[in-house]
Amino acid sequence: MFNGPIFFEKNRVARVYTGGKLLGDFLGDGSTDDFYPEEWIASAVRAINKDSDELKEGVSKPIDSDLYFDDLLMRNKYEMLGPRGKLRILVKYLDSAIRLPAQAHPDKDFSRAYFHSEYGKTESWIILGTRENAKIFFGFKDGVDEATFRQAIADSEFDKDAMEKLMKSISPKVGDVFLVPAKTVHAIGAGCLILEVQEPTDFTIQPERRCGDYMLSDDEMYLGLDPDDAVKCFDFGIQPSAKVEPKTVCEEKGIKVERLIDESHTPCFVINRIKCENGSYCINVKDSYAVYIVTAGNGEIVGNEYRRKIHRGDYFFMPYAAMGEFKIKGHFEIIECY
Repeated sequence: MFNGPIFFEKNRVARVYTGGKLLGDFLGDGSTDDFYPEEWIASAVRAINKDSDELKEGVSKPIDSDLYFDDLLMRNKYEMLGPRGKLRILVKYLDSAIRLPAQAHPDKDFSRAYFHSEYGKTESWIILGTRENAKIFFGFKDGVDEATFRQAIADSEFDKDAMEKLMKSISPKVGDVFLVPAKTVHAIGAGCLILEVQEPTDFTIQPERRCGDYMLSDDEMYLGLDPDDAVKCFDFGIQPSAKVEPKTVCEEKGIKVERLIDESHTPCFVINRIKCENGSYCINVKDSYAVYIVTAGNGEIVGNEYRRKIHRGDYFFMPYAAMGEFKIKGHFEIIECY
């Protein structure tokens, strides 16, 4: 399977919040708001869900394969992943119909200390769709310190807006790009369809008792950590800027390549947005694998006697061994992550 693009079966993941209608509209699959508001893309990561003993929950399964993606990567590590040897990203579609709890994700040092993992969870959001009055929340307002935050944790038992009052709000537009560094407080508001690219973990510290009408348990809030240790996952210092301005790095022969996230933003991943108007884009990321998501239009993947049509919402993984052998032709917009 490492000789060409790998497509996957549907991989909706259960969460305690509702959403999914915007995702259904985007994919054209008729989905409505329910408790499966996320689609995990080319995932080798197990989802952390309360009371779930499903060992492969969240892990993608390639079409026409008996193996899950994580097992396939282990069997053909070099051909699939190249010299890096590890899948260092996780990509998701995410559509929330409600405001999610205030949260932060660990950096690598915190993950090593408390979760015995070499990955934190820096993430980036690309806005694909919005409902009326869509919001995201990012960073503490001026003057919020740890004592104020701890009081809001206590108040969230009975005040559903206690945490929201501490965070800055943003009204996102389709096409906007945001970087969410590890340890930055944030919350996805109601009405946002997001393509999320992140480090490959499901570590979330969310010390707010309510998620809509659902009351989070201590374990769901703190992932088994002591609350005093969990609060160390939040940075109360200078709050970073959220929105990132794309940079055009190539524009020729009907192809425009925008760099959305690169090494100047984070060492964790690179994200490009490729816009093609009846042109041809060569898939050729140096020394790496990559994940591709079609966000508009349609086209066709060709190469090595292979042809496959692709449409908005489709996604695939391109192994290291197949780099440079395939092109995408047509009129489309595609996100490239590596």
